[in-house]
Amino acid sequence: MSIRHGLLALLDQGPRYGYQLRTEFEARTGATWPLNVGQVYTTLSRLERDGLVEPAGEDDEGHQFYAATEAGRTELRAWFDTPVPRTNPPRDELAIKLAMAVTVPGVDVPAVVQGQRRHSVKALQDYTRLKARALTGEARPGGSGQPAGPGADLAWLLVLEQLIFQTEAEIRWLDHCETRLAKHAEIEQARAAEAPRADPAADRPGRRRRTKA
Repeated sequence: MSIRHGLLALLDQGPRYGYQLRTEFEARTGATWPLNVGQVYTTLSRLERDGLVEPAGEDDEGHQFYAATEAGRTELRAWFDTPVPRTNPPRDELAIKLAMAVTVPGVDVPAVVQGQRRHSVKALQDYTRLKARALTGEARPGGSGQPAGPGADLAWLLVLEQLIFQTEAEIRWLDHCETRLAKHAEIEQARAAEAPRADPAADRPGRRRRTKA
């Protein structure tokens, strides 16, 4: 997740301080990816180091404001204009877990798949309920109750729908994994049945082997 560009997008709309950035980021994404203030200020320091933001004064309470520089706006436009690359997909813990499970003796892989499927189905139900609430205009999770700017409700709805589609795809993949595991087990059983068996009579005590004259 690009916190860096998310903060730049908020600063492109005007100067803000750290807590404001955190609140607005979570309001627009429904706190799907929670931030802490430390993360925000660490990112702001890096953005300032790279010349993408600059200090923009303080208010009466001592809050340090930051604003996007021209270089920051150029960076932001390039981010919006560039497709998210799929050449280096992010690590997926579930895919890694199943890849390891099928290679480690003693792991009940079907049970792992079924347990994950139950969890994913529940998550899908939760996301669907949140979508229904979002469509009726209820407050977003993690929201402060303050207006988050134009388009915030639409932004939250788009994030929710991405989570729904992603979870639906995960459930379909888990169904596929169950089918793949069942077929693999059948193949292994067939191979074991076809393997040549030793003649049990050859191991009987007292049996003499024929020898050539």
